[in-house]
Amino acid sequence: MLLSAGRTIKLWDLETKEVYRHFTGHATSVSSLTFTTVKPTNESKPFDGITGLYFLSGAIHDRLLSVWQIRSDRKEKNAVMSFTVTDEPTFVDLTVSEVKEEPVKLAVVCRDGQLHLFEHILNGYCKKPLTSNCTVQIATPGDGDSTPKPVPILAAAFCADKQSLLLVYGNALQPIIEKVSLNTSESHICLVRDIQKVLSLKTDAAVTKVKTPVVNSDAKVLVPGIPGHSTAVKTPALGKEKKKNKRKPGETEESIEERLGALDIDVSKVKTPGGLPQTDSFAVLLVQGLESNDAEILNKVLNTRKENIVKNTVARMPIHAVIPLLHELTKRLQGNPYSASLMVRWLKSVFTVHASYLSTLPDLIPQLGMLYQLMESRVKTLQKLSRLHGRLFILVTQVAASQTVQDVPEVNQTAKLVYEDESSEEEGSDDEMIADKDSDENWDEDEEKEEQSDEQDMTVEKEINGDSDLEPENESEEE
Repeated sequence: MLLSAGRTIKLWDLETKEVYRHFTGHATSVSSLTFTTVKPTNESKPFDGITGLYFLSGAIHDRLLSVWQIRSDRKEKNAVMSFTVTDEPTFVDLTVSEVKEEPVKLAVVCRDGQLHLFEHILNGYCKKPLTSNCTVQIATPGDGDSTPKPVPILAAAFCADKQSLLLVYGNALQPIIEKVSLNTSESHICLVRDIQKVLSLKTDAAVTKVKTPVVNSDAKVLVPGIPGHSTAVKTPALGKEKKKNKRKPGETEESIEERLGALDIDVSKVKTPGGLPQTDSFAVLLVQGLESNDAEILNKVLNTRKENIVKNTVARMPIHAVIPLLHELTKRLQGNPYSASLMVRWLKSVFTVHASYLSTLPDLIPQLGMLYQLMESRVKTLQKLSRLHGRLFILVTQVAASQTVQDVPEVNQTAKLVYEDESSEEEGSDDEMIADKDSDENWDEDEEKEEQSDEQDMTVEKEINGDSDLEPENESEEE
């Protein structure tokens, strides 16, 4: 069998490697776990006849030690009894009983430095928590004015005779181990031990004064380099150095520009042509502005338009300043649209350069929630803005086109030259119309003459043949 515990206690069968039983009852993590009785060895199977098997468990911030009984019927899952102590148990030792009727002796050392001794026969369920039979404390002797001070007990263990105890007390750096035989009939025992000398750490009271070495003028100091080459290191006199550093009360301190001038450094070359500092100082300025929440520094850094400066600044800034920078950018995105267009460049650089760091943060979603909502709301208005932009573009182009038309001068439509022929077109047309009418009338008269001649020929033929009709109706039909 094997016992393991985290929040819950598990009993394992080592042959099948499966959990045989679960025990729940501690609100915090279990810190101590041990068997209190020995299982009979004459059993054929490991989990037969284990009704009398008990084990003990203690948890962090819990002033109760629970005793559990393993039953084969699997009905009882709660602790059968508990021992109450004054503080969280830090060390537990016990005498394992081989016989069921023999009492179990328990020594529990608490965090407050007290030792509690219990003696109880494990015989089933007990409702009330059991108190200790004896409490042991150790204190220093009080000499006149000084009051006795408690000495913490670090650990305790039973000896082979199951009567005497080994106590470990004092300082954790120099603990004292003592074998003690106690009379457990008394409910409270205080042991007086003088351990002040042992606890005090010896320190050297005399501190040697630091002396500056006197360097002889003839001595030469060799420096690393090519063999054979050496330079003498000149040590300036101490008095001269003090004179240089001292400043008279009436003098004013030199400015940095004057000091740079004394060093023959051109001040104008230090600054860039645009008057802005380099990218290294940009990253330093950005971190300083974020830590001190200085709006003037942040405006100077964040209002840059150059893409290279933005990328290099984001790449060189420390990782711990990424989240504060994102919060500052989110705050500025909600302001002026002009500033928002500048902040988007910084956001793009931060997300591209520090994407691997941001993906490792467990609370990234709540930290960037405001920024995500802001981007979503702006993206939703993009479609409406594009439609409005298209309509405005059409209107503007129409207005511009109408203005260009108005600006063009009107073309003069009057003819500069007119040519007229001698015979007008109107007279010729009248003559043609008259000629057409005459020809039409002559054509009609010719057709009537032909029809009359044809009729006469028909009557002459009928008279010759004797086919003339006498009936008036037939005559009308022929006509």
